[in-house]
Amino acid sequence: MAAGPLLWLAAALGAAAAAPRYGPDWGSLDARPLPAWFDRAKVGVFVHWGVFSVPAWGSEWFWWHWQGERRADYERFVRERYPPATAYADFAPRFTAHDFQPREWARLFQRAGARYVVLTTKHHEGFTNWGSPVSWNWNSVDMGPHRDLVGELGQALRESNIRYGLYHSLLEWFNPLYLADKESGFKTQNFVLKKTMPELYDLVLKYKPDLIWSDGDWEAPDSYWNSTSFLAWLYNDSPVKDTVVVNDRWCNNCSCHHGGYYNCADKYRPGTLPAHKWEMCSSIDKLSWGYRSNMHIDELMDEASIIEELVQTVSFGGNYLLNVGPTKEGVIVPIFQERLLALGRWLDTNGEAIYESKPWRVQMEDTGTVWYTSKGPVVYAIFLIWPQDNVLQLSSPTPSPATQVSMLGFAGTLEWQKAPGKGLLVTLPPVPPSPVPAQPGWALRLEGVN
Repeated sequence: MAAGPLLWLAAALGAAAAAPRYGPDWGSLDARPLPAWFDRAKVGVFVHWGVFSVPAWGSEWFWWHWQGERRADYERFVRERYPPATAYADFAPRFTAHDFQPREWARLFQRAGARYVVLTTKHHEGFTNWGSPVSWNWNSVDMGPHRDLVGELGQALRESNIRYGLYHSLLEWFNPLYLADKESGFKTQNFVLKKTMPELYDLVLKYKPDLIWSDGDWEAPDSYWNSTSFLAWLYNDSPVKDTVVVNDRWCNNCSCHHGGYYNCADKYRPGTLPAHKWEMCSSIDKLSWGYRSNMHIDELMDEASIIEELVQTVSFGGNYLLNVGPTKEGVIVPIFQERLLALGRWLDTNGEAIYESKPWRVQMEDTGTVWYTSKGPVVYAIFLIWPQDNVLQLSSPTPSPATQVSMLGFAGTLEWQKAPGKGLLVTLPPVPPSPVPAQPGWALRLEGVN
């Protein structure tokens, strides 16, 4: 009678013994396979929200430009709009989140086609959007909203089956502990031991994120940040060890070299197919990641630019993370909503060519207006400009007698013929399908091509 349970126990112990253990070094950590959900997801939304949303001017680096660099335009802005002797801490009570409706955000992001969302839990200003136990009186529970913003959004996103990522800055510009460590040449680690690492462990244990988007890495080595020790725990023993994804910003000289997937730089465009999984983070507001009350329409990405960035990114094997900055009240302003919803409408029609796709053997035509993805034997050609004669030339695919061509969102198959030289000529519908001309980009499904 005892044989069954003993066999089960032996099998369980054997499976546990077979699970890899990762050491606190890059050679071991970099060997960890990236959880498959991330590559399949392709599309995410980035949210930059914090005390910097109160002045809502310049960028999310407001505090640094104002009191770190003493820029005259920032000093003038504060002098003209706020009482004398105003300090950055005085902005915190005005960060109210009065109109923050996490389920409305989740619904918007879902309609935008996002498969994951990354929220700033703490930017370089140090204010935490949850009740961090090591950020007394400089967090969203003690000050401002008096709410756990990280937890509320996480619950809403998971109700909508959207993966949840947490952005976290390793450094804090003006934290005395960090400044003292910096003065020592990063030979002391008081800030890391008392602030950075306790917060990272707290975020993982409390919110069980699907992704950690680290930042603020550039001033100090991994030996100061204890990055490799944290990642070894994250991969070996944390509650999200099998599913969590991380980026590459864990120390100076880390970006594009170490970590889970690579960001390399903000708004990074590789130009060729990278050998490593990567993500392109971009922002609807081309001049800022945080909300700016004085932004102009010509400073925002239009729908065509967003679609073009998405298509190019996915063709090169990347994920696309598109940023919005909410107001201090927690409103995603209508122009940002419009851009997100336009992206979602495009994906409703063309998402088959994006989600769960892989790069094809050719990523783009020489014209730069046709981009390719693939899914098993099917190739997708995404073209960004509708040809005037309704005939699209594709030079890269090699057709066969079994080749069939169809357009996503358009019923039936399309006529094609071999092009002179190589490739094929596809006869498109006489007029672009609805909602053209507003829609920028169309996807063809090519079956039976090489």
